[in-house]
Amino acid sequence: KELKRLAREGCWGGGHAGRARLYPRLIQQVSCRLVTPDALVYRDVAGRLFGKPSVSSHPLPEFLEGCPMPTYCLSPHGVTALKKILICVGALFPDITHSPLLPALAALLLHYSEDEAQCFESVSRLIASNAPHAGYIDQSFLAHQASCMTFGDLANKHCPAAHKLIAGAAENVLEVYSEWLSWLFPGLPFGYAVRVLDVFLLEGQKVLYRIALALLKQFRLSVTPAGLQGSDIKAELQAFVRNIAEHVTVDKLLERAFGIRLFSRKEIWLLQMANRKALMERGITVVQRRPSFHLAVDMQNFSSSTVTAQEMRLVWSWIPERFSLFPPLLLFSTSEHGCSLQRFYTCCEGYEPTVLLIKTTEGEVSVSQAGLGRGRGGATWGFFGTGECFVFTVRPEAERYEWVLIKKPELAKAVPRSRQRSPSPAPESR
Repeated sequence: KELKRLAREGCWGGGHAGRARLYPRLIQQVSCRLVTPDALVYRDVAGRLFGKPSVSSHPLPEFLEGCPMPTYCLSPHGVTALKKILICVGALFPDITHSPLLPALAALLLHYSEDEAQCFESVSRLIASNAPHAGYIDQSFLAHQASCMTFGDLANKHCPAAHKLIAGAAENVLEVYSEWLSWLFPGLPFGYAVRVLDVFLLEGQKVLYRIALALLKQFRLSVTPAGLQGSDIKAELQAFVRNIAEHVTVDKLLERAFGIRLFSRKEIWLLQMANRKALMERGITVVQRRPSFHLAVDMQNFSSSTVTAQEMRLVWSWIPERFSLFPPLLLFSTSEHGCSLQRFYTCCEGYEPTVLLIKTTEGEVSVSQAGLGRGRGGATWGFFGTGECFVFTVRPEAERYEWVLIKKPELAKAVPRSRQRSPSPAPESR
């Protein structure tokens, strides 16, 4: 805990020389597979690959296609060394098929390595990490896309105001969140990126989620909804991150990032696995254009007497991303099935999760997202769900509400256990 505190507050590192001593030692502590290529292996492979022909004659690995290639002020010699490292990674790790983070990470570590061989060894250990629930580098398109969906889920829960702002300005919220990693690398200035690297090497990928969420919150504070109308929200976010020093210091950014009550590493890992499964069910396992709302919800032909197409798009942006990959299926409508509650339950049986929309006689629309099914023994009906369930309104004001104990867990101590377990009133109560 003390080491984490010092890293987060920027107390260790001691500038360039301090990080050059510290980074290799931190990476040596990373739990990884038994056989991992080291500096000696790199020198042998690089000698065979680059003995006579120049580096320029060797193409970069295919897994870097479409990935940003920041150099972070490396000299021409450093850029050449970076390319050699990435080519050797491609030769020695043939299972890597897509890894947007890898070039930026290698470029940053090269600044603080004795030579390119040591940098390669450090990168190799991060790639080969097998620490439970604490991965460092996504190595496939499926893993990367699942992490984008996971960030979308976290942004929806922890940055509701920013999410609402983006949902109102962007045609596709998923497309905006799919670039979350590029906000950090290569988006952040060098000084900020190195501070992120300090804590990333110590704590793993969860740190990146935290800092990206803090950037999203800060972006919301710096703009007005009117200022985003008609603008390219992705370009606005990238420009904001590039000029982050004008808005918040790196110390304050990290302070806000670690002030977010985020899930545990294991919970984030489980969410990532669920998102991977949903992508695989849709056949999205290789590099391709990210599915959009228009694939899941046909906005052109959408028709409802309860909500407009624009409102439905907002609703669809609120549900967990792995479910928003799939088109909605209408299970029950009073105009078609009548007003029998029993028939409502029958029509919804076997489907979960469900989205329920209710329009009042005043024109207000309230909605909830939850599971629905029979109670114990199958005799009665009831609602059930998880921490992903929530209620929200569309009219007169669009707002998403969470269980209060998620936002303020300290309140759980004030709630009797009987009430926590069952929200139903006691028989003797009115």
